[in-house]
Amino acid sequence: MQKTICSRAWGVLLLLALALSSSAFAAPSLSYRLSMPEPHTHYFEVEMRLQGFKGKNLDVTMPVWAPGSYLIREFPKNVEAFEAYVGNSRVNSFKTDKNTWRVAHGGKDVTVKYKVYAFELSVRTSFIDASHGYLNGTSVFMYPEGHKDLPSTLTVVPFKGWSKVSTGLPPVSGQAFTYKAPNYDVLADSPIEIGNHEILSFESNGVKHEVAMYGEANYDPARLTADMKKVTEEATKVFGELPLNYYLFIVHNLPAGGGGLEHLNSTTLHATRTAYGTERGYKGFLNLVAHEYFHLWNVKRLRPIALGPFDYNQENYSHMLWVSEGFTTYYADVIMRRAGFTSEREHLDKIASSITSVENTPGNKVVSAAQSSFDAWIKQYRPDENSYNTHLSYYSKGALLGMLLDTEILKATNGTKSLDDALKALYEEYYKKKKRGFTDKEFQEGIEKFTGRSMNDFFQRYVYGKETPDYNAFLGNVGITLTDLNKTTNEPLLGAGISTASGRPMVTSVTRNGSAWQAGLNVNDEIIAMNGYRVTDDINRQVPAYAVGDVLELLISRGGQLSILPVTLLKDQTLKYRADLAPTATDAQKKNYLKWTSAK
Repeated sequence: MQKTICSRAWGVLLLLALALSSSAFAAPSLSYRLSMPEPHTHYFEVEMRLQGFKGKNLDVTMPVWAPGSYLIREFPKNVEAFEAYVGNSRVNSFKTDKNTWRVAHGGKDVTVKYKVYAFELSVRTSFIDASHGYLNGTSVFMYPEGHKDLPSTLTVVPFKGWSKVSTGLPPVSGQAFTYKAPNYDVLADSPIEIGNHEILSFESNGVKHEVAMYGEANYDPARLTADMKKVTEEATKVFGELPLNYYLFIVHNLPAGGGGLEHLNSTTLHATRTAYGTERGYKGFLNLVAHEYFHLWNVKRLRPIALGPFDYNQENYSHMLWVSEGFTTYYADVIMRRAGFTSEREHLDKIASSITSVENTPGNKVVSAAQSSFDAWIKQYRPDENSYNTHLSYYSKGALLGMLLDTEILKATNGTKSLDDALKALYEEYYKKKKRGFTDKEFQEGIEKFTGRSMNDFFQRYVYGKETPDYNAFLGNVGITLTDLNKTTNEPLLGAGISTASGRPMVTSVTRNGSAWQAGLNVNDEIIAMNGYRVTDDINRQVPAYAVGDVLELLISRGGQLSILPVTLLKDQTLKYRADLAPTATDAQKKNYLKWTSAK
């Protein structure tokens, strides 16, 4: 009997020891609760439940930027009412730097509560008012420092009367408005729309796609979803697979809007609510759909090595945004052509206008595509009155470089391969096989596998250098000729932007090396008179009446001081290109052209 009692006692002690041991080594767990009890005040309220974290203190961090939008936006500035609780008892917490809070939880389970002011409706920030809520994860959700890989659940508590939540996060079965994320990166990369929005749907390549439409707009649901289906299917042909089982478009229809931001299995688009009613506006929206959807591969999976895993605390520098954004811009136009939404003439006009725009930008001679990418953090999203002279968009220059490389591959392979094949091979090698991003060198090598020769000269001259390509030489590969319609003109150009919005003609920009630049006209100068006559409008309208070499005597006010500034009119040096199919194109060039513009 004594032996039995002892055995039972030891059994109980053993079970207790095992339980304590299991508790001691239990993996940490994390869950979020998002509520919005007073949306008209523009606040989201967040609760984080952190369980199983050891140590006396726990640091929680909020990102300072949103992936895909390369600017430090200081999201913690919108956080207030930060508190931490163990059970019902409030515990000490304080900030250790601009985006980190330290919680003295003593090794116990802790709940962190805070509010986020959200009143900036853009594709990269968060917003809530009486009509709906929208959020990007990096501007709302914190994470426990050192635990970005920890899975979590999110429960959304919509404001009363709101019945819909749209997000790319997978739902938790049997729990309303509850979702799961395998890590913080996915949580942060899954925007959420909350309210009573309309939800459209279509299937593309066997995958369900939904469109969460906020705001009234003049779209035809049947036509729109049918055309979005065409765009998505054409984009998928480039890579040959759709690496997801659900995709979400969040569309904000606004009085005026444009632009989008890519995510892992979703995107947010801003559209002008009346744009769907015009051919130009409708095609513009479909082009935006094509651009952001192509990012599903290019950036979110096929990416420069600097763009993931992310450091949310500081800039993540890359020389390769000309590929990430520029190639995506290029392919949006290509997809629109292949899907039949743009005609041959429209596509040629788009090529010509893109080259015209880049080559007329003075910054194109100042900064390379690679440097423009690297400097995105300080220049792309912070333009000023001189940006036109000193900066170049990696979107526009990258699109042209993508086009040129495409024509080179077509030429090298006698029209059997294109840039599609190079990108697909890079996708297979780095996303699927090596499961990492590519380096600058690896990207160039990936292109060279399809050109069959070294591309170092191309990259040094046009990517890392600032030389002007011989566009006709490249476009000749696909039987296109480029003509400068301004080549034989001899018209004058002031080279200054002038606004009359204030009721007075004010200089808003001055073009490098133009007439105004050489004469010393400054931004913020007020133009009072020209050649002895009072002016009240933009004097650019009067310049065509003069000849190259004529002098304009401008009476200006600079800082309240009046002076006369003589401006000698110089020749208009701007380019105006037109692209056409060459009437003498060879069979090889025609073959390349058909491969280029047709579905692959």
